[in-house]
Amino acid sequence: MGNAHRRFASTAAKLASSLSTAHLPKFPPKELLFVKGREIPTAPIDPDTWASLQPPPPTALSAFAHRIGLSSVLTSTELTQQVCTHPSFVQLLHQHKPHEPAPATNVQLAAIGNSLMGLFATEYVRAAYPYLPTRVMKAAVTAHVGPLPCANVAQEMGATPLLRWHRSRGTLLKPGVLHSDALASIPRALTALVYQQRSLPSARQFVHSYFLSRQVDLRGMIKFLDPKKALLEMVKKYQREYPKSRLLKETGRFSNSPVFVVGIFSGEDQLGEGFGNSLKMAEYRAAEDALLRVYLTRAPPHLIQLPSQTFPQGLGDVYSKAPEGDYTPAKLVESEIMYASSGNSFTRSS
Repeated sequence: MGNAHRRFASTAAKLASSLSTAHLPKFPPKELLFVKGREIPTAPIDPDTWASLQPPPPTALSAFAHRIGLSSVLTSTELTQQVCTHPSFVQLLHQHKPHEPAPATNVQLAAIGNSLMGLFATEYVRAAYPYLPTRVMKAAVTAHVGPLPCANVAQEMGATPLLRWHRSRGTLLKPGVLHSDALASIPRALTALVYQQRSLPSARQFVHSYFLSRQVDLRGMIKFLDPKKALLEMVKKYQREYPKSRLLKETGRFSNSPVFVVGIFSGEDQLGEGFGNSLKMAEYRAAEDALLRVYLTRAPPHLIQLPSQTFPQGLGDVYSKAPEGDYTPAKLVESEIMYASSGNSFTRSS
């Protein structure tokens, strides 16, 4: 068995583990076989490229639509295949099969879906965490609906075997295309398709079900180089009493591993608490804990109201008279004070 046949056997084994190969043509293709009187092709047989050019079976496309609960939106296998076709695949097809027409891709759907997902995530994060700093809020939106979460959701949906794409290197004017980038386009295209064929509330429900219902740890996104000074400015902003540090507990002061527990109080209210093997470290962590308690204050889920809830259900003109949902805008809090925070930034904003 030659090297090309071994590679094809390996590729076929990977393909067969997730998709049925009964619909695929026999390998090698007829145009690569030797025929008397025709010139022998000089290009080597690439099993990986040949397998990438093959369309997914219609049964797998139909199963994917039913698996994610969008069989009423993905009404045809051609539409499902368009959602799973990245625009980079067109270049690969024209390179090896220049006479075939270019397939429909998800380039426009992914662009619309990306904007919609950013809208839904921004309004949700702002309503759920009203005191979150602006830079941290942008990082939280990316953690919910960014490229990596979209690629992970696409894998969980089982869209990896259906993806048609082509890897390309980046240039100074155009970024490269990686597998995760191509996968991320599928949930974005699905969001745009739900918005196009149903309504904006339906698209918002889809994003909330697959993305915004996940728990994201926001504590690691907030870093302070000087939390004591940031806490002092925050207390002044809310016109509270000057914060004071108090030693709450200690053990092993004269040993090799002492532990101190320090609390920071504003009047009679305890703002934060921290521990450490020195008083300075415990006070640092207590100030950081006090800041996180304020910035990560979460609104109760039953009190969260979103501006997009006012849009009427179903298709129609948003400017025409239609019953709108109830919405009470939340009060805008004062702008945050982030001194020497967010990584290497030494700027002060208020």
